Amino acid sequence: MQAASVGGGRWQDEVRRLAKERDAVILAHNYQLPEIQDVADYVGDSLALSRRAAGSDARTIVFCGVAFMAETAKILAPDRTVLLPAPEAGCSLADAVSAQDVRRWKAEHPGAVVVAYVNTSAEVKAESDLCCTSANAVEVVESIPQDREVLFLPDQFLGEHVRRATGRAGFHVWLGECHVHAGIRPEEVVAQMGADPDAELFVHPECGCATPTLWLAGTGALPTERVRVLSTSGMLERARETTAARVLVATETGMLHQLRQANARTRFSAVDERAVCPYMKMTTPDVLLESLRTGTTEIQLDPAVAARARQAVEAMVAIGSPGTGE
Repeated sequence: MQAASVGGGRWQDEVRRLAKERDAVILAHNYQLPEIQDVADYVGDSLALSRRAAGSDARTIVFCGVAFMAETAKILAPDRTVLLPAPEAGCSLADAVSAQDVRRWKAEHPGAVVVAYVNTSAEVKAESDLCCTSANAVEVVESIPQDREVLFLPDQFLGEHVRRATGRAGFHVWLGECHVHAGIRPEEVVAQMGADPDAELFVHPECGCATPTLWLAGTGALPTERVRVLSTSGMLERARETTAARVLVATETGMLHQLRQANARTRFSAVDERAVCPYMKMTTPDVLLESLRTGTTEIQLDPAVAARARQAVEAMVAIGSPGTGE
């Protein structure tokens, strides 16, 4: 996609001018279009960006991502104006569970501790005891007394990763999924690793292929030492360290842009080039410019809901590391 031109100048210059006028900080998720990532003040995963927003002095936060991410920024920075440039940008994973679903599930398991992945709505976070990210989900669950049941939601693949890592009994997982990550199949991983046996493999724990890939590594069908299950922030950290000539990446393809910037020596390739989230690509240059010009679209949350959701996020942070990384 070519960069848009505004009034004879580069669109990036117009973005910077409008952001300065609005006293805005521009945040972009790792899965956004490369040109959106390049014009943003900060690029990263949703929780890290929300924490960055909360620590910023800017009056306006422009979140180039999807709805639950902008909500999280508003939860952590309730006194700021938070704009979501593409208001129709939803999330199949966040939509997999509602607040009513959580209330019903809690009624079936009285006394259970509810752990919500950050990829959830503000209303779902408000019904939860703790939030987690893919980077700290194991740590969060291990902090809960062993005699307590745990309700983990909404991602079934991340949940199974946590179950495998903790070996925990009384651990119940909601059967939700990200349709993009779920579509990356283990047979694709096997075929690509077979074609390039020296390649390293990064797998996001939301992927449907994560558990089968680790099982195959355990049987020797895949090289254990080159298979890594990592959050997006973990992928970026590992990208800076790897000496592999090629890395295969099982996550949404937008992540490749940051990985390639982190390490120009290694060739980063998508396991599945079709792993593209249409919601993440809704924030185009024109959409971002319109948001900065008109204030489209401001996130509004019920103060009581936001306060309860904030408690779940703060409870996670109190455990230790903030655990950035979806």
